[in-house]
Amino acid sequence: MKVAIASGKGGTGKTFLSTNLAAYMSESIPTVLIDLDVEEPNSGLFIKGELLYSEPAYKQCPDWDKQNCLMCGKCQSLCNYHAVIKVKDEIFVFPELCHSCYACSELCQTDSLPMKKKRIGSITHYKFNRLDYVEGRLDIGQEQAVPLISQTNDFPAKHLQNVISICDCPPGTACPAIESVKDADLVILTTEPTPFGLHDLKLIVKSLIILKKKFAVVVNKWGVGNDDVLKYCESKNITVVAKIPNDRRIAEEYSMGNLVYDNFGLFRTELDKIKNYILNSGGKK
Repeated sequence: MKVAIASGKGGTGKTFLSTNLAAYMSESIPTVLIDLDVEEPNSGLFIKGELLYSEPAYKQCPDWDKQNCLMCGKCQSLCNYHAVIKVKDEIFVFPELCHSCYACSELCQTDSLPMKKKRIGSITHYKFNRLDYVEGRLDIGQEQAVPLISQTNDFPAKHLQNVISICDCPPGTACPAIESVKDADLVILTTEPTPFGLHDLKLIVKSLIILKKKFAVVVNKWGVGNDDVLKYCESKNITVVAKIPNDRRIAEEYSMGNLVYDNFGLFRTELDKIKNYILNSGGKK
């Protein structure tokens, strides 16, 4: 079962919830934590495990071979992302814009645009007590996160045998966030009881409804702001699984890079509610 921890905005506690929930669940269930926020992965700040495996990640991009090229310009007309441009007697390829769709390469009459792999980042596997931790990390200067998110998301299924995958997803509703949740059996949305939290919660809820995903809400920093988030969830018949208290002691411990679920009883109780909800949902849509 794959559980995505997502949100409409940054700073709501996705990594906080993902790391603590995964570590807590791994005590009784084989669990893997996957950091899909590849542009700025930070779950590793809290999961300090033993390095087991690391590999570079690539995407396929066309490479112009001018020897047989007819300069017909078909490749340019095929590319919706303007990654292949014909200028006079030259074909220019922009890997940063390429979405690896293979159209230009496959439909070239003279095979003048063979696909070649280009490094975009790395995928690393760690072991932390009973928890497996997989991290995708985009190389500096790379502009597309989606290909690496896809490969990182697939890594555990190919290399590990785990019952539960907890995915720490990028925030928002753009392509990286959608790629992170599209294969999830369940999405847990973290939010905060503030006007900003409610505004962006509504955005991600609309996206998940379109994707026909099963989802529920966890309210973090409970005790600040107001109860408008609860009223909204009630009006939309959205399950609120847990409310994590706004506790300065938790924030201080977390700011030092420590997991906190073992030290705060109220937080552990809320994690237990989330764990039970995940297990009882069974991944059913």
